[in-house]
This record gives sequence, structure tokens and C-alpha cells, in this order.
Amino acid sequence: MKLYNADLSPNALRVRAIANELGIGLEIIEVDLRKGEHKAESYLAINPNGKVPVLVDGDFVLWESRAIDGYLAGLKPERGLYPADAKKRAIIDQWSYWQAIHLGPAMQRVAFERVVKTKLGMGEPDEKAIESSLKDIAQFLPVLDTNLANKEWVAGDLSIADFAMASTFMFRDRASISLDKTPNVSAWIDRLEKRPSWRSAVAPMLALMQD
Repeated sequence: MKLYNADLSPNALRVRAIANELGIGLEIIEVDLRKGEHKAESYLAINPNGKVPVLVDGDFVLWESRAIDGYLAGLKPERGLYPADAKKRAIIDQWSYWQAIHLGPAMQRVAFERVVKTKLGMGEPDEKAIESSLKDIAQFLPVLDTNLANKEWVAGDLSIADFAMASTFMFRDRASISLDKTPNVSAWIDRLEKRPSWRSAVAPMLALMQD
């Protein structure tokens, strides 16, 4: 299987982490976004959206990271990262979509403005965007914190929802996003980040952002 990847993409990160967790080997094909390789005609033939990641498994092509995660988990159903039980799967989907729509964009915007922009020389942070996103974070982090009370993982057992959720927390300290008021979230992300699968997946991203 091939994964068209960009190391700075949180979407690609969650796919690499899931593959690592499941022990699925991927041939990583790096797509240089700054050079516009994702807009090349050859790449658009694979993903007309011009985004990463894309998974190619033989003649099967799949884009959208959460769909890829579900597919990979389905290849190893015995691991239980995306179980067949309808209610368990619905809860996993609930939190994966919640992350995609609510917490994730806010966390990523603050990280981009405060960390990535500076590192890549893309101009000054947009303070209005940061202020708006911080309000969203202040609203949504307590929701996640309440959910994590008395449980180790977002949906009860470790699942693809944990990796989806974690993919927007990498730069929280550098972006000055505090978890002091959400101790359950803090304990959860610490557990997730200690997993070898995550540490291996996130290493290329962190290396790119080193001072």
C-alpha cells in the first residue's frame, strides 16, 4: 500500500499513526505542498481535491483521512479500533466528526498562526483568527474533558477516534494552548503520546518544526 503524505499535515499524521498501531506497512510517498506538487495534473488524477493524504491499495484509491483510518482498521478487525458493533462504531464516528468540525479546526488554526506561520516564514499571526479560535477551544475542550471522566480513551476503548483527536494537539504547548483546566484531556493526550505508534508517526512532523 502507498500513502501520499506530507509530514506537516495532521490529516496524514493520523493515518500514519493508525497504520503503525495496526502494524500495517505503508510505502510513504512525500508530496511537497510548498512546491505545489499536490496541484500537479498527475496528483489530481489520484485526488481531484489536491489534498493529502491519499491511500492507494492496488487499484483501490481512497482519500479523506478518516475514511482511510476506517479502511485500515477494517483490515485488522481483531484489533478493535473500529468495531463492527453499531453503537460502538456510532460513538467513535460521533467523536471523530466532532473533532473534524468543532475542536480540530480551532486547535489547528491557533497552532498554524502561532507556530507554523513563524517557522515557515509565512507572515505575522492573525490575532483576530487566534482570538476567535481560542473562544472555540475554551468552549469545546471542557466537552471533551467531561467525556473523558473515568475513562482512558475517547470512546471507551482505544479507537480511531483517539488518533483523530490527538492529531491537533501536537503543538499545544508551543501555541500556548493550556490544558490546566481540563485535566482529563491532559491525562488522555499524555497516554496517547506515549504509544510507540504515535511517537513514530509524529517524529517527522516534530523534526520539521525544531528550532
